[in-house]
Amino acid sequence: MFGARRLALDWWSRPAGVLWYRFWHEEFLRRALRRLLASQGDCVVYAQDPLAAAAALRARHGPHQRVVLAVHFRISNADEYADSSELARGGRAFRAVREFERRTIPRTDGLVYVSQWGQEALVGWLPEAADVPAAVIGNFVEPLPPTADQEPLGDLVTTGRLEPAKNHRYLLEVVAEAKRQGRLFSLDIFGEGPSRDELVRQAGALGVDGQVRFRGFQRDVRTSLPRYRAYVHASYSESLPLAIIEAMAAGLPIVAGDTGGINELCDDGIEARFWPLDDPARAAETLIALMDSEPARRKAALAAHERFGRDFDAAVVAPKLIAFLGASAAIR
Repeated sequence: MFGARRLALDWWSRPAGVLWYRFWHEEFLRRALRRLLASQGDCVVYAQDPLAAAAALRARHGPHQRVVLAVHFRISNADEYADSSELARGGRAFRAVREFERRTIPRTDGLVYVSQWGQEALVGWLPEAADVPAAVIGNFVEPLPPTADQEPLGDLVTTGRLEPAKNHRYLLEVVAEAKRQGRLFSLDIFGEGPSRDELVRQAGALGVDGQVRFRGFQRDVRTSLPRYRAYVHASYSESLPLAIIEAMAAGLPIVAGDTGGINELCDDGIEARFWPLDDPARAAETLIALMDSEPARRKAALAAHERFGRDFDAAVVAPKLIAFLGASAAIR
């Protein structure tokens, strides 16, 4: 019923659907947390978005139950809704989400930023966030288990929800431009989303439909990543993309724009090649230079894998997160 009403409201008014979902999502979560926390003593609720943080703040049974928020979002949830065309940037619903965050975030007991960029972006519009105890602790994943060599699946790969903010259309333009420059690269796109049909049409219009495969959702796409030669990324703005971390864990060199917190993940000329996001011809030249030099590609791949092990392996990063959460619990 909840989902059906959201769909009906989306048909009538997308902003109304967003606000409906947010209201009831917080309410249901608050009720569940209230029951759970009744049987807990001192503890930390590690909320993954401001909505969950608000529910936890309302549900907790006293200040001995701490609420720490992970700042994964780009600037704010309002901006993410706008990037996915669910809200008009600056509109009434957009401002309502921003105001909700303005009331909620400064009341938390701690903030975990996944990137320095994310911290600067949040404090830039919400200065009160600077008064909350905080740490910058990056995203992390488990390393991939060793596997026997498998048959390659293709040249380029990318993963993520198919939506405008992810900018997959630009990847198609770059592949088409590389073709015009005499280089044919295959591109596999893993993920689903509202832009899929448009992207399929664009691939055909650009004449690269024979090079691009839309692979849909794959539950454990990480196991397929080592079978490609490079990971490509064209998102306009992300705090610290987990997809790039997973690609580095798989030992893939990264080709991406220098946006958001990406330069905190990898360095241009070492683990990555940064390409412009507004010039497909120059981007294609960057891609071709990497892919046509197997020694350079292998060197970047090795550097990416080593950087993952040093900075983003769960065994390295998780203890830092646990230590910060423990310190948050100790503050009274």
